[in-house]
Amino acid sequence: MTLLEEIPCESFREASIPVLETKRLALRAPRLEDAKSVAALANDRRIAENTARIPHPYRMTDAEGFISGANKAGHAVFLITLRDGTIVGACGIVSEDETPELGYWLGVPYWGNGYATEALHAVVDYAFTDLGHEALQAGARVTNPASRRVLEKCGFQWTGVGLYRIRAINSSAPIDRFRLERRIWSALKGWGRVKKVM
Repeated sequence: MTLLEEIPCESFREASIPVLETKRLALRAPRLEDAKSVAALANDRRIAENTARIPHPYRMTDAEGFISGANKAGHAVFLITLRDGTIVGACGIVSEDETPELGYWLGVPYWGNGYATEALHAVVDYAFTDLGHEALQAGARVTNPASRRVLEKCGFQWTGVGLYRIRAINSSAPIDRFRLERRIWSALKGWGRVKKVM
């Protein structure tokens, strides 16, 4: 490639997102060739009903739109993969408000293995160390205690309940809201209460 050749926009976005490695996982930027795997995993009503933005049914065009919109300015989106490259879910940080929001989902076959907690520890560390955020916010549907527990294991503290629009149900639903500040994250890491698995 010469300097006169145009570098694809996707290459710039992917290059700006590091690969985060944990004991069992690798988190990396999504690529268009991942669309089929993402669509197959995300096309489950149980996932869609517990996220704000995932539609149901989730089609290949939805996956392609998600991937092409990932990692634009203010976003850090990762696919969660096993060390063998198998895609198990996605997570990321969206900085549309003053306090960035953490979001995540896992494919149903991978629930109950601690993958969400392991992935979020890595993303939270990245948000505070590399991106320099002072706080993060997140939410979990009140009917999803497993997601709430993931956030608590990562040090997030409950701040109240709000109503959020859930695309898959075409309605609003109550969401438990959580927040994690850098100083609390730092203290918890120093006390060993938030374990680093990387």
